[in-house]
Amino acid sequence: MIELMDVPPLHDPVMVVAFEGWNDAGDAASGALGHLVDLWDPRPIAALDPEDYYDFQVTRPRMVAEGVRRRVQWRTTRVLHAPVQRVGRRDVILVQGIEPSFRWRRFSTEIVELAEDLGVGAVVTLGALMADVAHTREIPVTATSENEATIHRYDLERSTYEGPTGITGVLADAVDQAGLTSISCWVAVPHYAGVAPSPKATLALLARVESLIEVPIEAGALPEAAREWEATIDEIAADDDEVTEYVQALEEAQDTAGLPQASGDAIAREFEAYLRDQGPGGKDLTG
Repeated sequence: MIELMDVPPLHDPVMVVAFEGWNDAGDAASGALGHLVDLWDPRPIAALDPEDYYDFQVTRPRMVAEGVRRRVQWRTTRVLHAPVQRVGRRDVILVQGIEPSFRWRRFSTEIVELAEDLGVGAVVTLGALMADVAHTREIPVTATSENEATIHRYDLERSTYEGPTGITGVLADAVDQAGLTSISCWVAVPHYAGVAPSPKATLALLARVESLIEVPIEAGALPEAAREWEATIDEIAADDDEVTEYVQALEEAQDTAGLPQASGDAIAREFEAYLRDQGPGGKDLTG
């Protein structure tokens, strides 16, 4: 059970959630959440008991130094509060963690109950997947919901994806079943340049989050990092004729068809292909 610290009355709070792991290609989703943590310096208000949800042979604890002493730090999912005075317009609850190893239904129930206790009206889950998109073009982001009113209010799409899912999908469904507004936001990461970090994908995801939660998000150093990332991929690709031709083909497809990958259905198809392959099928320039 989550032990919640004292929290003052919140103003129109919204929750943003991201997990490291299976749902986080190129660390784009966790990178977006991490950017918000760095930007707003939120106060920790709760943490899930790692003993209940994590396999410590997979998510190993760390030894950390505290002055002259060392202690064990248990990695888990943290809940943080960014106050309206720091964010502007509304309070934001950030849920930052690692995809749990087991008890996903109970894990999701704890997050949903916490959202209800805090008066959260909307939960935005972030994810990232490898896809056939060009690193030189606008990075596609899609936002979906299962609720018709939410779709119309936020100009979202209805996902038609069917297949395996991660904790973000399970949590989004639990939020929807509880009657809260549930929005899933996914960014497509070029599969041939998918090694973390992916600042251009993170920047694109944050731009969509900004419009969804209706608070300003300063980009900081991300635009410059994105330009450097793109230039690095350009430089590496220039030395490989096969990759150069492949990137050009992706550019032509996106330019001609008006970025078809930006649709929810197209990203769902990319997700299905990614899951079948269990990873990118092409050459990874950054590996």
